[in-house]
Amino acid sequence: MHRTPPSRVLVVDDDPTVAEVVAGYLDRAGFTVDRAADGPRALELAARVRPDLVVLDLMLPGMDGLEVCRRLRADGPVPVIMLTARGDEEDRILGLEVGADDYVTKPFSPRELVLRVASVLRRAQARATDARPAPLLRAGGIVLDPAARRATKNGAVLALTLREFDLLSFLLRHPGRACSREELMHEVWGWEFGDVSTVTVHVRRLRGKIEDDPARPRLIRTVWGVGYRFEADAPQPSGGPGPQARGEGTGRA
Repeated sequence: MHRTPPSRVLVVDDDPTVAEVVAGYLDRAGFTVDRAADGPRALELAARVRPDLVVLDLMLPGMDGLEVCRRLRADGPVPVIMLTARGDEEDRILGLEVGADDYVTKPFSPRELVLRVASVLRRAQARATDARPAPLLRAGGIVLDPAARRATKNGAVLALTLREFDLLSFLLRHPGRACSREELMHEVWGWEFGDVSTVTVHVRRLRGKIEDDPARPRLIRTVWGVGYRFEADAPQPSGGPGPQARGEGTGRA
């Protein structure tokens, strides 16, 4: 009987205690685990063992996690979960900007990290194995090809992270519907629990890539007290600022 080999996870952290705890929990959960204490060693190991996912600390000696993430993603779409010792939004945005799929703030629950690893892997593997033809999604000048994992706006390719692509795909498949942050967290992230600010940060990043004026979003609108709604028939700007929805234009998500 053929058995699927366990997924391989590379843990990169210069704190030996953190690395040992994370590796131990992942190992007990059935993953094959490799460890690296700095950026160059992480890149060397990643090139050799080809991990299915990387758990990557932001603060590393010599080469920080952001640069390691950039180089990893330049070589292929390996999922990355970033670990940060600070909860600052700037750190989260930087991590997401370079292509991290998720982030976890220290101190964290090792059990929650294992669940997040499993969730990110499950979705990545589903994308790789799902060969069913999927129709193009079109709205607001955006064309999204689920099979090719490619999205354009007015003919220009959008540089989306894996999670931004999944978020945009979900919104395009449910135009005009108010989606709560909890629903998006469940449907896009696959989480039953977690910090909904993850959704807020991703929406803000996605707006920055698809909106003509991210401060006055016309495509992804905030539904106050609920979440977000994708406006498939959003009017295009005609040269001057139009009326703003309540709270739009403040920079808040």
